[in-house]
Amino acid sequence: MKDLETRYQETLDWIYSWIDFSMSRHVDESHRFFKLDRMNRLMALLDWPNRHYPCVHVAGTKGKGSTASFIASALRACGYKTGLYTSPHLEDFRERIQINGEQISVSELVDLADQMRPRTEIVADVTTFELTTAIAFQYFANQQIDIAVLEVGLGGRLDATNIVDPLVSVITPISFDHMNVLGNTLTEIAQEKAGIIKPGRPVVIAPQVEEAEKEILRVAASQNAPATLADKAYTWQILNHDINHQLIAIQQTDTNRQDPEQLTPIELDIPLLGRHQADNATTSLATLEILHQSGFNITQDDLKHGFQDVHWQTRFEVLRKEPPFIADAAHNGDSMQKLRQALDDYFPGLPFILLFGASADKSLTTMLDIILSRVEAVVCTQSIHPRAADAFELQKLIEPYGIPVYAEVPAEAGLAKALELAGDSKGIVATGSLFLAAAARAIWHQDYQ
Repeated sequence: MKDLETRYQETLDWIYSWIDFSMSRHVDESHRFFKLDRMNRLMALLDWPNRHYPCVHVAGTKGKGSTASFIASALRACGYKTGLYTSPHLEDFRERIQINGEQISVSELVDLADQMRPRTEIVADVTTFELTTAIAFQYFANQQIDIAVLEVGLGGRLDATNIVDPLVSVITPISFDHMNVLGNTLTEIAQEKAGIIKPGRPVVIAPQVEEAEKEILRVAASQNAPATLADKAYTWQILNHDINHQLIAIQQTDTNRQDPEQLTPIELDIPLLGRHQADNATTSLATLEILHQSGFNITQDDLKHGFQDVHWQTRFEVLRKEPPFIADAAHNGDSMQKLRQALDDYFPGLPFILLFGASADKSLTTMLDIILSRVEAVVCTQSIHPRAADAFELQKLIEPYGIPVYAEVPAEAGLAKALELAGDSKGIVATGSLFLAAAARAIWHQDYQ
């Protein structure tokens, strides 16, 4: 009989053997393949496990993982058995499917995949993400969770997760990303993201640029869905911060307060750094307020514990304090701007070496225009992901900026070069893609700690 580790590797091979758009450099016209009929057929064959528990559904370009984690951590602290479904993973596939902060076990994943095999013979051409989503839905049902927090994979309207009827939908900040699938304007992208809004179900909207906000509100109105604009319903202030945490005060506005004894004002001590995380925390708090109003027992003390205990890697993650080594998953212009702001907020005046790797299909010059003036030198490298841009091509792209630039592969060599250039007086920031940030993080923990 095969041992469990062998069965696990075979299970992962089988899951990845299906259509996997996340591993493709260019989706191009394949986005026409995105539709919900296969997912609905899978759920019907499984007796609709996604209908066995309430859920919160989170879409957006940036911040959806952090926001989902805030919400799930708070619900867990309130005593609810909480499922969390996110993607992609950093090191282990099982990170995607968690209950109360614990990953699905190897044996449970293998068993559930075995249960899916005969269904995939009936439902042809499923995608890897659809299969993973079905496994998560079934696992949550089997474990009889109280509530699930579900992060959209791509877009929203045609995402595999969008077969749920959530208690509340959440739209985190929208910016330009995946334009070949979602559209070339913020209105088009917002329309796709807002496709998770369901008739009559409330939606919480994080701070948005005007064009995106207008479209989300239009979709919400068309669905008769009550909309809460987080930055209108709440104000926040950072009371203090350092590289370990930030203390933020969130106040519900007078015009929206229903009951002075409800969840605000409140001070939250969070380990996720950067002003954008204050926005994410506020959006999460607004969502939890709606859950509270719908019958969930949520107290301020539980909220404080939940937000303090949240864990979300490679989001301005400080891997070393002196001199700082930061891993950040920024991979478009908007997120790179937030990263630069955080560098200035937490390390004003400190020189940095940039360890840069990105996916070939991203807006590379947009990111570089923002970050390069904040660093003294660049080391281009690449993760092992199939979509990774060639490090030497990145070097050629950066050379006209007139900044010292090197190309080193694999990522282990890239990090070694960055450490050499940084010495004892300069910081390092590893960014450009989630996969590069994750690789740098793993190498650091394996080789330098």
